Amino acid sequence: MASSKPVSIVLVEDDQGLAELIVERLEQEGFAVEHRVDGREACEMILQTRPDLVVLDIMLPGMDGFEVCRRIRPAYAGPVLILTARNEDLDQILGLELGADDFVVKPVKPRVLLARIRALLRRAQAASERAEASRIAVGGLVVDVGRREASAAHGAIALTTIEFDLLWYLAQRAGQTVSRQDLYQQIFHYDYDGIDRSIDVYISRLRQKLGDDPASPHYIKTVRGVGYLLAGGMA
Repeated sequence: MASSKPVSIVLVEDDQGLAELIVERLEQEGFAVEHRVDGREACEMILQTRPDLVVLDIMLPGMDGFEVCRRIRPAYAGPVLILTARNEDLDQILGLELGADDFVVKPVKPRVLLARIRALLRRAQAASERAEASRIAVGGLVVDVGRREASAAHGAIALTTIEFDLLWYLAQRAGQTVSRQDLYQQIFHYDYDGIDRSIDVYISRLRQKLGDDPASPHYIKTVRGVGYLLAGGMA
């Protein structure tokens, strides 16, 4: 994020006590934080102000966090971190499918939340500060890392930060099988535990946006037991 002004964060949380704790900690760390309680109001604010990052509770008055995430994603590409009171795979899968970048399960430990926020911001900052623009064309797919844009035969593709990073990584290795372990280390910066399905969810979302047929994908092919390969019309 730009050094001339503090990183802006919108916190959407209806638990006033928890919100005050999070806001106080983030402001101590130098972040500029706006707090909203109502999901509908938060949705409008995020689209108007385009903060650097959103911390979003699921259970909200007016509009729940899943719906907020769904509505902002077509126009907001910044990181979205979801707070959830339930450590359930279905919640996390649904959130990822709607465009969330990470999760923190309540009760929230400020240290853990801060670490996750910093990790998301580092990833976004590194992507935006690439010194040299690059553009890769694979079949009918074009990925431009300088502009952070991707397009296919059907036109421009709206991607979240992690979706773009994943597509760019695969595009750099087009025609090569990339293992899940490699993808987890490069995209999430931790090892694949053999259980986590996050990468599979992101691949599914990318296929949808690329217009790939899940049964016979044109671009992103599954190499069973290994990982994924970006083919893009190659033999």
